[in-house]
Amino acid sequence: MTAALPTFPRRALLALCAAAAATGVLPAFAQSWPSKPVTLVVPFPAGGTTDVLARALAERLTQSLGQPVIVESKPGAGSTLGADYVAKSKPDGHTLLIGAVHHTIASSVYKKLPYDFQKDFVPITGIALVPNVLVVNAASTPAKSVAELVAAIKAQPGKMTYGSNGNGTAQHLIGTQFQNLTGTELLHVPYKGSGPMATDLLGGQIQMSFDTVTPVLQHIRAGKLRALAVTTARRSSVLPDVPTLEESGLKGFDIGTWFGVLAPAGTPKDIVAKLGVEMRKVIESPDFRKRMEDIGAEPTGGSSEQLARQIRDETVKFGKLVKAANVVIE
Repeated sequence: MTAALPTFPRRALLALCAAAAATGVLPAFAQSWPSKPVTLVVPFPAGGTTDVLARALAERLTQSLGQPVIVESKPGAGSTLGADYVAKSKPDGHTLLIGAVHHTIASSVYKKLPYDFQKDFVPITGIALVPNVLVVNAASTPAKSVAELVAAIKAQPGKMTYGSNGNGTAQHLIGTQFQNLTGTELLHVPYKGSGPMATDLLGGQIQMSFDTVTPVLQHIRAGKLRALAVTTARRSSVLPDVPTLEESGLKGFDIGTWFGVLAPAGTPKDIVAKLGVEMRKVIESPDFRKRMEDIGAEPTGGSSEQLARQIRDETVKFGKLVKAANVVIE
């Protein structure tokens, strides 16, 4: 005869559940989060737009999450080294990537990447959209308009230099498109980020760049750099007198730089949701919006699905531009 199974009292069952939780048997998202500092990985050196946005976000998230939110720079290979680091990090919501338009471009520019930007990350929310601006060294480059600059470049093809945040970044592609549309030839000088690039631009080691507004704005206002055009379809609110490249004769030119936050694929949905809620509270707050306006950025926010859709659409868009411009990195 088969013996009857024992009946467990409710109290005993609760005790067993508590023991399972204590030994980590229950899913990670069922436990307290965040249980340690949260790291925002910036794939560029300190001093650039990505770094500025990350620090502004981290400062306010530290207060709302109850744990320190740390900004850590992991620059290199046109923002892909930092992305690869986060893609391979534990998906527990404690290591996040400050992603940008560069990552959607890299998907087409690099023949091989150690990660898939659409499969190995889960988008959380957008942070901001920042226009790029064509600037020249005011002391060494006399051009005061795009037309004058184009004439100067054509007078010495392949001699004048422009900097970017690295091969395969937005600045690189903007520079390539600029050359294609103007029939000019520039020498591309890649850097690890906006900080070192701005230093060389101010020092005269390179003649121009197509950087985001944020890291060069103070130098434009100080008269050390001269802004000739912005690369977006609309003028920048902080540089209202600077024309667009389209207004300067480059029809259809519209490339800006977006920034957002992503987690490694496999991060529990409830943690992604909580991060999204807390981040959007920050991004939609009046003080954060004022901070963004001061640096020429437009706060975006939005849902995980909206950022995912933007990444999909821009990967296709830039894939076509990369193919047309024939920009390939081994």
